[in-house]
Amino acid sequence: MASASFTAVETVRPVRMLLPEHGVMKHATDIRMTGTALEEYHRKRRFTETPEPAGRVRRSSRPRIFVIQKHDASRLHYDFRLTINGVLASWAIPKGPSMNPSEKRLAVRTEDHPLEYAQFEGVIPAGQYGAGTVMVWDTGTYKPQDGLPPDEQLARGKIDMVLQGQKLRGGFTLVQTGKRSDHSSQKERWLLIKHRDEHADPSWDIESPRFDRSVLTGRSLKEIESDRPKKISARGAR
Repeated sequence: MASASFTAVETVRPVRMLLPEHGVMKHATDIRMTGTALEEYHRKRRFTETPEPAGRVRRSSRPRIFVIQKHDASRLHYDFRLTINGVLASWAIPKGPSMNPSEKRLAVRTEDHPLEYAQFEGVIPAGQYGAGTVMVWDTGTYKPQDGLPPDEQLARGKIDMVLQGQKLRGGFTLVQTGKRSDHSSQKERWLLIKHRDEHADPSWDIESPRFDRSVLTGRSLKEIESDRPKKISARGAR
C-alpha cells in the first residue's frame, strides 16, 4: 500500500501539542493540506456535533507513539493506532490485541486519524460516525524493527515493532493478509501477532477486570459514558 501523497500546502506554522508519553509538551509542525491522509477522517465527521478532534497532518510525529482505544460502538472493538508520517495509521481489532503468540488477531485497516486523537476519550453522539464510548485502553511508545522506518514497513504490508505500553509490551508484527484493488471497497485485512519473547503471556485474557480501565483517566467505559471525573493520573493507571 503506497503512502499518502501530500499536496497543496496552505500554511506551515510551529505548534505545541500534548503527547501521551510522559504527558509532556512537544513541538511539532502544523501543516494544513488538501488531499492529505486525513481527508477521509474529516469527510466522515461533523465536528460541530462530535467531540473528536479535527486535527491536522503534522510534519513531525516524534516520539513514535501507539495508542489502543476500546470503542463501544455498534460492536465493541479495539482501535490500534501508530504514528506514521504525521498521522495515526489505524486498524480496528474486533477481539482486541493479545499477548499470547498463539492468538492471531484480525486487524482491519481504517482511515488515518490525527495525532490529537491519541488522547481522545469520551462519547461520540448518536447519529455520528462511530457513535459510542471511547476509552484510551493503552498507550506508550514503539520502536520499529527490521531496519526499516515505519512508513516503508506500512507500504510493504508488514510492520515489525516493539511496544512499550502499560498493558502491551514487547515485540509485535502487523502483517497484511492480501492486497486489494484500488477500485475495491473492501478494507485491508491484517493480522496482529505477538512475538514469542519474555513478555508473551499464554494465559492472556483481555476480559480480565485488571484490563478494564483507561490508562489515561482510570475510568471504566460506563464511567466515561456517564462523564465521571478521572480517578488517577495516566502514569498511575494500570
